[in-house]
Amino acid sequence: MNETVQAFHRRSLQDRDAFWREQARWVDWQTPFERVLDDSRPPFARWFVGGRTNLCHNAVDRWLPERADQLALAWISTEVDQERRYTRAELFDEVNAAAAMLREQGVQRGDRVLVYMPMIPEAVFMMLACARIGAIHSVVFGGFASVNLAQRIDDAAPRVVVSADAGSRAGRVTAYKPLLDRAIELARHKPAAVIVVDRKLAAYTPLAGRDLDYAALRARHEGARVPVQWLESSEPSYVLYTSGTTGKPKGVQRDVGGYAVALASSMRHIFDGRPGETFFCTSDIGWVVGHSYIVYGPLIGGQATLLYEGTPVRPDGAILWQLVERYRVNTLFSAPTAVRVLKKQAPELLHRHDLSSLRAVYLAGEPLDEPTARWISEGLGKPIIDNYWQTETGWPILSAQPGIQPLPDTGSFAAGPSQGERAPSGGSKPQAQRGGFSTAGPSQGERAPSGGSKPQAQRGGLRFGSPSWPVYGFDARIVSETTGQDLPPGEKGVVALVPPLPPGAMSTIWGDDERFVQTYFTSIRGRQVYSTFDWGRVDEDGYWFILGRTDDVINVAGHRLGTREIEESISSHAGVAECAVVGVADEVKGQAAVAFVVLKGGAPQDAAAAQALEGDIMRVVQEQLGAVARPARIRFVAALPKTRSGKVLRRAIVAVCEGRDPGDLTTIEDPQTLEQIKEAL
Repeated sequence: MNETVQAFHRRSLQDRDAFWREQARWVDWQTPFERVLDDSRPPFARWFVGGRTNLCHNAVDRWLPERADQLALAWISTEVDQERRYTRAELFDEVNAAAAMLREQGVQRGDRVLVYMPMIPEAVFMMLACARIGAIHSVVFGGFASVNLAQRIDDAAPRVVVSADAGSRAGRVTAYKPLLDRAIELARHKPAAVIVVDRKLAAYTPLAGRDLDYAALRARHEGARVPVQWLESSEPSYVLYTSGTTGKPKGVQRDVGGYAVALASSMRHIFDGRPGETFFCTSDIGWVVGHSYIVYGPLIGGQATLLYEGTPVRPDGAILWQLVERYRVNTLFSAPTAVRVLKKQAPELLHRHDLSSLRAVYLAGEPLDEPTARWISEGLGKPIIDNYWQTETGWPILSAQPGIQPLPDTGSFAAGPSQGERAPSGGSKPQAQRGGFSTAGPSQGERAPSGGSKPQAQRGGLRFGSPSWPVYGFDARIVSETTGQDLPPGEKGVVALVPPLPPGAMSTIWGDDERFVQTYFTSIRGRQVYSTFDWGRVDEDGYWFILGRTDDVINVAGHRLGTREIEESISSHAGVAECAVVGVADEVKGQAAVAFVVLKGGAPQDAAAAQALEGDIMRVVQEQLGAVARPARIRFVAALPKTRSGKVLRRAIVAVCEGRDPGDLTTIEDPQTLEQIKEAL
């Protein structure tokens, strides 16, 4: 780890109170906090005890005196060919009107509002409106299945649901209203009102006495002003559901003050941003990345944020770069899946637009393999910053932090503060430089860091395949799943966090403190530490590597193999664009590894070519991981089955391979991809 970053991280753990008191100055407090941390009931933590603040105030109101006429939110939809821009003042107006709508429906402090919407501005307005009045929003990914949606309605018990007639993805319209109506029919809890944004994409019949038209309500509350509800730091801000191992979904509960401080500091230290800049996150508001870095993070940091409804390849593979040029984007946050999609497009699309404003590209969501990282880095000539985190943590656990220590080697230059920038009072303001990237790392085909020669990288630089180092506040360890002891560099273990979890991390599971403890803090033997349920390893230079989920381990004739490691090896082959490896039941070996591979140049011309390429890839795996790790078969497909957020549907692939029903496929991006899997078998 770079010495400057290391010192910053060490201080966040060893001098915790002073460190977080300093970071809290990036946030406006209506009432100062009395105590930085109350961790008297581990593993629970309450941050900034007694302080009163508000997420909406910090995202919207506080910036009006200096930036009322500057861009706050730009919505671009390549699905419906529309674009809307909102200044800070206009965003303030929209959020106040939305807050007045909720107030009219009886929504009070602590009430829940479920947001089941596509990527449209009204969804952002409603999230901020909830924060403004102290209501707790629960955003559910648009188009989610009725049964799953009903479970979330029952768990959150919302007073109001806000939805839309439909969403669109890759030109295909998904009607939301029938799904919502069916979910409410299935749910035991019945919301008092449903507010619907009618986009004229799918006709629907409103239910009298319950359904309300967003536009009509908006017109009625034109010019409304709703006071900010100041909340104690530990009060819930939102509940975001993530799938659990039981039938009941887990509602990740986030606080107010800790989350505000974490995001405000991360915009400076991790993303090296300044007020007045532009941030473009390509995620969805239904996921944690969308909450933190489409809505709250950029706005709290005084930046404009882009809300994009569309895919990375519609109308063509240059759309993201076109938007970077048009809006002079400074920071792009996307997912490795999006980059793998772009790898299949013409490489000249990377150079069609002016990307001079773009400082860095951040990627998260699933492990970033070295060939993909190298391809996009060399194609753009920009730093590619891999970062690792989870719904539960709310912001990155592992990442380079160029706002603390600039990245070397590409002509870094000092940058002064932007107009209106607010530094922490007292102490020195963190100084940051721009740019810099170390391309030193494993050459194509080389895998780090398991054995063999270690990839070289300048200290402080980036290393392909690694999300760098622990972020300040996170006491991250690699521990043995059997003994619970910390492991030395080079050894594979479980990525764990020693409590207290930092500001911004989940407070508990909504309505179920016991499940929070049992799920996250009891799986490591002999220690009460938070388990990420991911395998990891640290090399001798302190670079971290994520090796896949602990439940993505297959047992082949007694050998435990991580599917992530096999995928890394296959992806290092020059002809591979992306792949998925799954464990399939085998009568002799217990499980067999089967790989599904998408090629850069399209499918092999004939069976002989396919067989030759399969053998070639097998040899790569054997050379890197040994014969035991070779997949039983490699099948070539045009695309992998994924959710609309880019997650590979591995369980569905396994089900198809084993001749079972793949189950609920509501969130699948393209159903034909699963059919291709069947045909390939």
